[in-house]
Amino acid sequence: MPRLPPAEKLPLALRKNVRDEWDNNKADLEKQLSDLLGAAWTIDINPLAVWPYHNDGYAKQSLGSCVKAYVEGAIYQIKYAVGSGGDEFKKEINSICSANVLTLDVEEADPPRFSYGGCDVSDGKLRILFHEKNLGSNIDSCCQEDVLTKALNAAPGDAPLSFTARKGIRAEYDGQIGDVRKQIATLLGKTEDQITLSPNFDAVFAKLAAANTDSDGWQTNLGGFVFKYFDALAYQMKYIKVGEDEMVQEGVLEAVSTNEYAFRIVDTLKHDSYCECEIEDGVLYLQCTASSFGTNIDDVASKLMDRL
Repeated sequence: MPRLPPAEKLPLALRKNVRDEWDNNKADLEKQLSDLLGAAWTIDINPLAVWPYHNDGYAKQSLGSCVKAYVEGAIYQIKYAVGSGGDEFKKEINSICSANVLTLDVEEADPPRFSYGGCDVSDGKLRILFHEKNLGSNIDSCCQEDVLTKALNAAPGDAPLSFTARKGIRAEYDGQIGDVRKQIATLLGKTEDQITLSPNFDAVFAKLAAANTDSDGWQTNLGGFVFKYFDALAYQMKYIKVGEDEMVQEGVLEAVSTNEYAFRIVDTLKHDSYCECEIEDGVLYLQCTASSFGTNIDDVASKLMDRL
């Protein structure tokens, strides 16, 4: 359906509602959004462009109240996302939505992406979207966390990792990997700063993205799965008594002479079906193929002794 032209003028009662409920509250809502995200945001909504889609719903008699409700719903959902994502989420949304503008518009995708409403990022603006036949319906769900996350993830950008991948790495890798590094260092009789764990997220993401064109669920799991590969390595090192048997410890230190333990995606495996470890140029690599990423993770270092 072609975009409807904006209304030239609204009935008096409707103009009053827009003035009282929207115009008089816009500045306060902009302040709420700006304070929430720690950056100056503006709200750019043209009620005349929204009005033609009123059908016989909420917006027909209360356009200003309807527009206000959409913005309040978006702020509420963003506040919830900030609560779980903290300062890093603020940085992400301010960067991805680089125009720092919140707007309201009709969903023009064909077929529509949303039954009632949703959101996306266009030209650096965060757009609250409504279905052309459902203006005023399910207002509060347009920017709920899963919808907002998908919108931020789909936004164009230059970063090597997607928003979802970065979010998962912060939640499932960054806060936990230090303990695994400490375990490995202790088993080897080293200090933590002498041991390097290299997740190689950029290269791994690129490999997985090229192989998973029909699904993006792996992006959510990227940080958590890579953490589990390293955790499986620490478990196996304990199992073969690296920290107790001087000969085994010496064998690891000689083979992994760089003290670097890395993860990577390879095109083919040499020794196993799903994942394996390999030592090259003094680096121990935990590796799998793109199609087997996340499968049988606990087995990744099960043949460590054989590689020594």
